[in-house]
Amino acid sequence: MNVRRERIYLDHNASAPLLPEAREAAVAALDLGNPSSTHREGRAARAACENARASVARLIGGAGGSIPAENVVFTSGATEAATQLLSPHWLIGGQAVEIARVAVLETDHPATREGGRFAAEAVTRLPVDQNGVIDLGALAAFAEAAAKAGPAMLAISWANSETGVIQPVEAIRAVLEERRGDHSVVLVLDAAQTAGRIAVDLAATGADALILSGHKMGAAKGVGAIALRTLATRPFTLLRGGGQERGMRAGTEALPAIASFGAAAEVCFARGTDTVARLSAMRERLEEELTRRLPQAMILGKGAERLPNTVAMVHPGVKAETAQIALDLAGIAVSAGSACSSGKVGPSHVVAALAKAGLDVDQALGAIRVSFGLETDEGALDRFVCEYERLACRAAVKTRSAAAA
Repeated sequence: MNVRRERIYLDHNASAPLLPEAREAAVAALDLGNPSSTHREGRAARAACENARASVARLIGGAGGSIPAENVVFTSGATEAATQLLSPHWLIGGQAVEIARVAVLETDHPATREGGRFAAEAVTRLPVDQNGVIDLGALAAFAEAAAKAGPAMLAISWANSETGVIQPVEAIRAVLEERRGDHSVVLVLDAAQTAGRIAVDLAATGADALILSGHKMGAAKGVGAIALRTLATRPFTLLRGGGQERGMRAGTEALPAIASFGAAAEVCFARGTDTVARLSAMRERLEEELTRRLPQAMILGKGAERLPNTVAMVHPGVKAETAQIALDLAGIAVSAGSACSSGKVGPSHVVAALAKAGLDVDQALGAIRVSFGLETDEGALDRFVCEYERLACRAAVKTRSAAAA
């Protein structure tokens, strides 16, 4: 008799499971009115929207809660937020400016890596080292050129969605400040993968804006946000219309999704530092078991600071796309890279960038990404290790057979 085993979801970086509190908040908001209406129903909707805004601001405000709620602008998701922010048209210190160039990272999500609304010739892709950490020398060269040419922008993912590698924000800020010259370098950080997983303090980063995503932290899909350090420095409006979001993003607010975002932010805020400690222990145990059973396995970004919930690995002979399908059939959901291309699986530009930096890795294999949350139990991770070990052993037998033939 066949016994169906419960499926295991290890793809939180693609989309975290909907939190019960977020579901409840979304359902309750379905019965509310239009937040722009002035009657009682509209005022109740507006209150729900502003409560969510305050919750998101608190999550990214650090210990001092230094980000005013009005600096959070709700969008349809992180991609829209990136599209609005990666634009030549900004107010800087209240003055309208044209940003001439933008620097992005070779390893980043296409929403930033492609340069947003900048012309292709205005986009500089900065290299990374073998761990996926930004090349500070290349950044310095970009910043020095920008200091002479006019306002510029650096737009990068704070944490890589595939490897979990966290960029050294303090060192980046120091490079920019040292070479600022007479012109500003606007700093935009994509915090879609960091908010809710590690401590986020917008003011402490020195960034001018953060990109946030609701469903990465357990909210409903279809909501994100721009968080601004100051309203005096912000991009021009992308969507114009009725003047919602204080004129910074037109269109009736998607209140159920926004309410779920606020509820998820409250849960993440309440968990605090316990999140990092528990997830780090789980990741350490997973990697120890993987390397014990599979000494040839390579953990990408292992020499750098990484998200506590993310492990990306390559094993000789194990093609990521094939492994993902096999694991799915075994009841385990993982990713072969990032889920940002409408379900397509192909060569990883992240692995390609690491190989370009000198990492001895077979680009054709790609990488398997395991990402989990506090809801994940150790038994689920153990089951993944067993299934992945089977794949690696089969690949080894196949390689030996081919060599013998």
